[in-house]
Amino acid sequence: MAKKKQSGTCELCGREEVEVTIHHLVPKEMGGTFLPTANLCIPCHKQIHALFTNEELASGLDTIDRLRSHPELQKFLKWIKKQPSTRLPKITKSNARKRNKR
Repeated sequence: MAKKKQSGTCELCGREEVEVTIHHLVPKEMGGTFLPTANLCIPCHKQIHALFTNEELASGLDTIDRLRSHPELQKFLKWIKKQPSTRLPKITKSNARKRNKR
């Protein structure tokens, strides 16, 4: 069954009338299945998973405030807030993440 596209406000960047997805603040693989979630626009959601491992998300980046205050994410948030809600930029993993991938 296909998920219905939901429109709303991204809890991370604050852009309105964007397609939102559910982000588990603690990844499901790390025990977060029934823990709090956040509605994020697709670019923010992809950027989080491009920058951080599930271990990093579970061990200290498990709230919107903590994510928002991370220096690497702040640069992205400053940029994405200026983009129209229809824009879906290409997100790539950071070079550091690519090197660590096994």
